[in-house]
Amino acid sequence: MKRDDLTAHGFRSTFRDWAAESTNYPRDVAEMALAHTIGDKVEAAYRRGDLFEKRKRMMDDWAKFSGTIAKAGNVVAINRR
Repeated sequence: MKRDDLTAHGFRSTFRDWAAESTNYPRDVAEMALAHTIGDKVEAAYRRGDLFEKRKRMMDDWAKFSGTIAKAGNVVAINRR
C-alpha cells in the first residue's frame, strides 16, 4: 500500500472492531479468523472445528466493506488551526 502510517496489527485491529461493532458474526469466528489461540485449556480441548464456512462468509463481507469508499458526511472539525 506504500503507506508508512499503516501496520499489520492496526489493520487486524480494524478488522476486529468491524466484526464486533458492525456485524452479527460470533466472537469465536472473528477470533479464529485472526488465528488467536484459546487461553482456556478445557475450552481449547473441546474446540475441534475450524468454522471455515462461517469465516469464509465473514471474510467475503469484510472484503466488500473494506473495498467500499465511504460517502462524504457532514464532518465538523473540532480543532481548527
